[in-house]
Amino acid sequence: MTLKVGEIAPDFELPSTSGKKFKLSVDAANIPCIIYFYPKDFTSVCTKEACSFRDTFDFFENLSIKVYGISKDNIATHQEFKKVYNLPFELFADIDVKVAKAYDSLIPFVNMPKRTTYLLDNQHKIVGVYENLFSSKQHVEEMVKIIKKKSISS
Repeated sequence: MTLKVGEIAPDFELPSTSGKKFKLSVDAANIPCIIYFYPKDFTSVCTKEACSFRDTFDFFENLSIKVYGISKDNIATHQEFKKVYNLPFELFADIDVKVAKAYDSLIPFVNMPKRTTYLLDNQHKIVGVYENLFSSKQHVEEMVKIIKKKSISS
């Protein structure tokens, strides 16, 4: 079960492909964002999902909505994944899956993030959520629909 619309997203701090630690409440303060959890870099569906976010990135950027991807892969793997697929957004390494767990986005028993996408407003209240392990493009499409419906921007 995922976190619900209306809840405040849990704060977190994780290593980023930027080379710095990222803290949601500091580095994205007063900024709406999309946080998407995914199982693993370089797998078929995860790659399609990342590329869908990449291909729609200008839409989000024009509304000042940041996009962040989180999996349990390490930073070196994330950096390679980002480079190979020319991803214009940061990826975070949740190696111990504590953040995925805090976001109710963890597959039980296999200790791997579920494919879950959260849309947060500028106060980091959850205004949209979509979960579907086998879908890649629908995560982006759902976020775009919610943004257009609710006029989310900073």
